Amino acid sequence: MVPAGDLDDMSHGIAGATAAEISESVRDLVERGEFAPGDHLPSVRALAAHLGVNRNTVLAAYRALVVARIAATGGRTGTTVLGPEQNADEGFTPGSVLRDIGSGNPDPAHLPDLAAAFAAVTPGHVLYGESVIDPDLAEWATEWIAADHPRAFRLSVTAGAVDAVERLLAQTLVQGDRVGLEDPCFLSSIHTARLAGYTPVPIPVDREGMTVQGLRAALESGARAIVCTPRAQNPTGVGTSPARARELREVLADHPHVLVIEDDHFSLLAPEPYSSIIAPTHERWALVRSVSKFLGPDMRLAITASDPVTAQRLARRLSPGTMWVSHVMQRLAAAMLRDEGTRTRIAEAGEHYVRRNRAFLSLLGVRGVPAQSDGGLNVWTDVRHDAAEVGRRLATRGWLARSGDEFALEPGSSTGSTRLRLTVHDLDDADQRRLADDLAAAVREARSAGADG
Repeated sequence: MVPAGDLDDMSHGIAGATAAEISESVRDLVERGEFAPGDHLPSVRALAAHLGVNRNTVLAAYRALVVARIAATGGRTGTTVLGPEQNADEGFTPGSVLRDIGSGNPDPAHLPDLAAAFAAVTPGHVLYGESVIDPDLAEWATEWIAADHPRAFRLSVTAGAVDAVERLLAQTLVQGDRVGLEDPCFLSSIHTARLAGYTPVPIPVDREGMTVQGLRAALESGARAIVCTPRAQNPTGVGTSPARARELREVLADHPHVLVIEDDHFSLLAPEPYSSIIAPTHERWALVRSVSKFLGPDMRLAITASDPVTAQRLARRLSPGTMWVSHVMQRLAAAMLRDEGTRTRIAEAGEHYVRRNRAFLSLLGVRGVPAQSDGGLNVWTDVRHDAAEVGRRLATRGWLARSGDEFALEPGSSTGSTRLRLTVHDLDDADQRRLADDLAAAVREARSAGADG
């Protein structure tokens, strides 16, 4: 443990002459227990003097530690070592006896019958070195994507959208590079950036998608990649409007080699048309469409269309000798997507999510609780108070909600501090009314307690 008191004259074994060497030295000391959670690192001035380096070198080292979530900076309080981070993940919360309304899951009752689909597929053996893409899936996907992107592209298949985004960023970025992410943001994108050591640059999202000003600021800060959700943005549910997409394409026109990734995860379920921020002249781009929301989360498969250079680099990370996605899975997906009955079921599921979410929005509106759900599986609710406190009061009534803080790109920011992301499409009418009543009561109680305090 680092003793309390004046730390300015102590180095605690930190060594190195470059920012990378200094940050690695601190990481090693943390892993060995020389620094414990809550301990303060030496001040920038003191460590720079001790190591004989420029203060900016130490600043860069500390910045890398903050990006990697090994340390946190608190201004005058200095830089503090963090404990093991408990990352929030999508899905059900294990071990809870409460009714989980924060899972973000699709409704199993509106997913296709896998048993029937398996019966219609005759898988064969695929050996090392053979094509990594099933021809039937490639044919269907090419027609699907060409309807939205008539320009030339190459297809890749990954184990879901998260896998695709992670691999796409990895073939473009190195540790410390800046990546523009929506704020609030999809949890897996936050984790991907932090674990890889990229520097996330928040791009605010409003009712028409990521903001023009936010995108421009991210590019001016040096972002080398942008990740955008064109429809059913998670957690807000917003889609990129045609007008906003046009404005964003204009901003990106001056940055043709910045990798633009569109994660169109809701695609076949989305009530609104697809409006792309990828211009026909943009050099580096990728459109990712996964099947998990409409074929089932266990169908770990996503189709990626991209420019030839990006596709070639992605192919190196999906070697036909090691890392391809199972052809059994690909053939199953192709059979389901070609089936007219499955496509009808997918369309009905999309209508179900819109209908149930809108019904809940109406209930909240009557009770004076503002919320939105333009698309997707969730309702983004503004409780206009500390969302964590409202969530705790909902828990006393039997509900487990998810606070918007979890989706904020920067810890402690105001992005989601007054928001709850609720998954309510699988609640019947009576349960939706009960939840709306309980939420309104929890909001009133939290505000009253805050006023009394």
